[in-house]
Amino acid sequence: MGQAPERIHLVQNVADVDALEIRDPERLAVLTQTTLSVDDTRDVLEALRRRFPQIQLPRKDDICYATQNRQNAVKQLVRDADVVLVVGAPSSSNSNRLVEIAAKSGARAHLVQSADEIESSWLEGATCIGVTAGASAPEVLVKQVVERLRSLGGREVRVDSMPTVDEGVVFQLPPELR
Repeated sequence: MGQAPERIHLVQNVADVDALEIRDPERLAVLTQTTLSVDDTRDVLEALRRRFPQIQLPRKDDICYATQNRQNAVKQLVRDADVVLVVGAPSSSNSNRLVEIAAKSGARAHLVQSADEIESSWLEGATCIGVTAGASAPEVLVKQVVERLRSLGGREVRVDSMPTVDEGVVFQLPPELR
């Protein structure tokens, strides 16, 4: 948007699609934020396709599967977890979305940037605490959160990992780094 603001429209929801005024609908393409998941973009892309049948939509491999897989994992996690802690920055859209998904599913959900932010009151009455992280959160922060939970537990704490998903995507190193 910074390069061609007069030719780019920010569309965040279906209402934005309905309000679009396009000069040449035959020459229209869509770019998506790289950290938006398939779920995040589905309704907007469908509305764009209905309104502008000639629109060029993003290739399937432009969607951030790490984000989608994390959202799917949270949906599974909340089946057992009373509390879900999401490690990530307040400015991270995908981290905030994980909190939102967990909360909508009935879990008490909290976004933390570090283990020090965890309040023991959040854990009261919980029999299962789920921990996940936004796509860009370093693994070391997740490990620190798990260690903090162990220290707050006051009893035997068992840590289980959910199965990982092979996204089938391989990123090639740029030639100058090979």
